[in-house]
Amino acid sequence: MAHPVLDYELCICCGICVETCTQGVLDIVGDVAEVVDEDACIACGDCVEACPAGCITEITED
Repeated sequence: MAHPVLDYELCICCGICVETCTQGVLDIVGDVAEVVDEDACIACGDCVEACPAGCITEITED
């Protein structure tokens, strides 16, 4: 199962990753982006490219 790997200390809570993800994998929870639907991830990498803070470092598969 694929999902984004986030470095929460780098997250600036801009929401760009949430807007970019067409699958609804990410959402802003509190002050950071969080994976809210890991099963929906298609490992496209759009969120990694979109994140201006470098918070999303990779897509990994468990």
